[in-house]
Amino acid sequence: MSDIIYPRSPREVMDGWMHLPRYIDKIRLYLAGRLHPDYLPNLGKGFDALWLKYAGLTHEQMVEVVRNSIIDGQVCDWVRQNVKVPPEVKAAHREEMLSYPRPDDAEGQARLRWRKEQSGLAHRDDIRTFVDYIDADEKRI
Repeated sequence: MSDIIYPRSPREVMDGWMHLPRYIDKIRLYLAGRLHPDYLPNLGKGFDALWLKYAGLTHEQMVEVVRNSIIDGQVCDWVRQNVKVPPEVKAAHREEMLSYPRPDDAEGQARLRWRKEQSGLAHRDDIRTFVDYIDADEKRI
């Protein structure tokens, strides 16, 4: 049996923000000393950093928000009160996540192929983005 506790899917949404529940899970696991070592190099980077960019926050701010909350609802309330962006910004964030890497992004496509090969998923033609890859690698699809 695996000792990995998987965070929620990057497709999960909170307050209209895709990926936020996953990011919260990763921070909570990190603070508890239970975030699997495979996740540590990208904590606050990758899709986490993309969310932070759109939200206008730093990783350190989010760690403190999660550290000072008991339940997700408290984090959601904090985000609602402190991250004031129009729905178009949340939609642009979601679109960027769901389309990465774009078909014309040779470097991103090469990285996706490599990750699929490393995970034994090279045969999965349905995995076309990193969101797909994460869900497949974490055995959701």
